[in-house]
Amino acid sequence: MTKQSLISLLVVIAINCIALLAFLFLKNWQEYLHPERFWLLLVIPFISIWFILRNKKSHTALGFPKLIDHWKQMLPQLVQHIFFGLRVLALLAIIMAAARPQSSTSYENMTREGIDIVLALDLSASMLSKDFEPNRLESSKEVAIQFVDERPDDRIAVVVYEGESFTQVPLTTDHVVVKNGIKQLNTGMVEGGTAIGMGLATAVNRLKESDGESKVVILLTDGVNNSGQIKPADAAQLAKLYGIRVYTIGVGTIGKAKSPVGIMNGQYVYDWVEVEIDEATLRQIAEATGGKYFRATSQNKLRDIYTEIDQLEKTRFNVLQYNRKTEEFKPLVLLALLLIVIEFVFQHTIFRTVS
Repeated sequence: MTKQSLISLLVVIAINCIALLAFLFLKNWQEYLHPERFWLLLVIPFISIWFILRNKKSHTALGFPKLIDHWKQMLPQLVQHIFFGLRVLALLAIIMAAARPQSSTSYENMTREGIDIVLALDLSASMLSKDFEPNRLESSKEVAIQFVDERPDDRIAVVVYEGESFTQVPLTTDHVVVKNGIKQLNTGMVEGGTAIGMGLATAVNRLKESDGESKVVILLTDGVNNSGQIKPADAAQLAKLYGIRVYTIGVGTIGKAKSPVGIMNGQYVYDWVEVEIDEATLRQIAEATGGKYFRATSQNKLRDIYTEIDQLEKTRFNVLQYNRKTEEFKPLVLLALLLIVIEFVFQHTIFRTVS
């Protein structure tokens, strides 16, 4: 390969690199309606190869005096490469204009409802069953804390129940307090049993005077209502009266689970027990209040349920969204025309005798 051919190759490679960098910059700067047209850019390397081969044949004689400086001998070849570079950039601009660059102007006005949420959690001894890892209660606490983290702008309260019920954390936006309150939950904090109606009634009591535009109870249990002075159906009607949605979750595998059956030497004794969840009652509560019933047979399923509830509540927005697309191909077309004009003018005036 001659010295002139090597220089020609390096210059053409440099021109292609400049074109590639320009393409990458412009591509990230705009959105394109027809990005598939960028495949037309593959023609540039083929044009470059053709230019190198043609240039190699055409520069056998330069027509300059032998005593002229070496850089002047290279001037005709340099001028041709400049013109070639202008044509490549003009072609790049035309192809990118054909891809229809567009700018997007968007405006979004989102008005979020104030949501007050009460987590009503069953603390009965059966929540220590080991069909969840390490047990139903700890899994429920972990997932509830994750749910709280997903609702940073809501007021959240925690109500717990066994044979009786009480408020562990009142409505608050201080989610550190809420999460600490959940972490401290254990079975045996009140009289034993499963008072679903009492748990729901206490949750409703926390929300009935709330000024939130949206009021929600997430009631979780693994059993059947067997204590308390308020029936679940009555508590559901009370929730409906105050416009409170109730999502109910039944926790427990299908079949048998290793569950506490007694206490010996201060420790729970476990045995395999049939899982009994009053799904009919939980479903009625949810339907009566405009909520939804879920069955969690594993911790992952429980996590999915909370995620679904989170999404259901997050869709309650008033959103006004405005988008406008503006065509931006004109500057690229003008750039291509300018490059072509510059190349034409210089080729037929200043560099006429050397190109």
